[in-house]
Amino acid sequence: MSIRCGFIAALIALSTGAGAHAADGPIRLGDINSYKAMAANTGPYRKGVELAIEEVNAAGGVLGRKLELVTREDGANPGDAVRAAEELVSREKVDVLTGTILSHVGLAVADFAKQRKVFFLASAPLTDKIVWENGNRYTYRLRPSTYSHAAAMVPFAAKLNKKRWAVVYPNYEYGQSAVATFKKLLTEAQPGVEFIADMAPPLGKIDAGAVAQALADAKPDAIFNVLFGPDLAKFVREGENRGLFEQREVVSLLTGEPEYLDPLQGDAPKNWLVTGYPWYAIDTPEHKAFLAAYRKRFEDHPRIASVVGYATIKALAAGITKAGSTDAEKLADAFRDLPFDTPSGPVQFRGIDHQSTLGLYVGRTGLKDGKGIMTSFTYVDGSKLQPSDADVAKMRPRD
Repeated sequence: MSIRCGFIAALIALSTGAGAHAADGPIRLGDINSYKAMAANTGPYRKGVELAIEEVNAAGGVLGRKLELVTREDGANPGDAVRAAEELVSREKVDVLTGTILSHVGLAVADFAKQRKVFFLASAPLTDKIVWENGNRYTYRLRPSTYSHAAAMVPFAAKLNKKRWAVVYPNYEYGQSAVATFKKLLTEAQPGVEFIADMAPPLGKIDAGAVAQALADAKPDAIFNVLFGPDLAKFVREGENRGLFEQREVVSLLTGEPEYLDPLQGDAPKNWLVTGYPWYAIDTPEHKAFLAAYRKRFEDHPRIASVVGYATIKALAAGITKAGSTDAEKLADAFRDLPFDTPSGPVQFRGIDHQSTLGLYVGRTGLKDGKGIMTSFTYVDGSKLQPSDADVAKMRPRD
């Protein structure tokens, strides 16, 4: 054999070996998140992700390959998130993208996935646009949407039979969408209802005293609140100081989640009607197994973000298994109507809009041993919190 032929043969052998190694190597999951700006959420999320990856890998991995997580910080900024996505795809050679928590950031990564034809499982952004107006073939979303959260609360709000409502929300995509949906659905459920005050402070920059006083001056019968994080804590404390919540119903999204109740401690709101996560009282086999594993691994209790992170990995494992590949086209097809297991029970991705049917816990808040809890709750199946297929078809472009 000539030197030239031998060199070519060696290259072919090397190329073949590299290809085989890549096929047998780990499946790389590129996670983009606000690890610094939203640490109270992304810390528990990361723990849930890690627990699920450990379980999947201990059981043999997916398609005989281990899962490997590669993370990037998005700085709570859409531009930074897109740059992170490009780095993960081009330099780190990840097989899929996942993560994001803020709605505008999730939308930016979803658009990147569409342009680059990369599969993206949006774990936590709540914006409706990500599965409807801006929906695309390559993007699926795990957590219940803004619409689902508002829809879960409306039947309970209507039963309060309060006529004059005020609303308070962070002035960006999530808050705007939540209030618009709540107003529309409550008006349909309770004709004659009035919305008399509308407070929309910028995200993370609330003047809580001024907002609470303005709401008190409006004298509503009930308040619909969509604030979260530090804004929520400031609003709760200033509202209590001004007697805003005395003999007045408050319907509030997310407030029953440990991420927001735990920091308030004894200042946690009492008797608010909320969506949340009563991890200490959920008595189903799926959740008890998850809770035991989480506590053993981290010596801590889970938050809702822990459930989201854990379920994200379980969904990806199920989807890749069904597809038999990490190819984006095959994954986009495999995730349509994909069933998978979560700590809340069986869930499915809707083929019509790529939204999962993960449900929500709705109930009342209270105090126990100086800490905020949900004193009562019911689980609402996410499949019952969706608009009609006809309405979805009008909003969502064809894939």
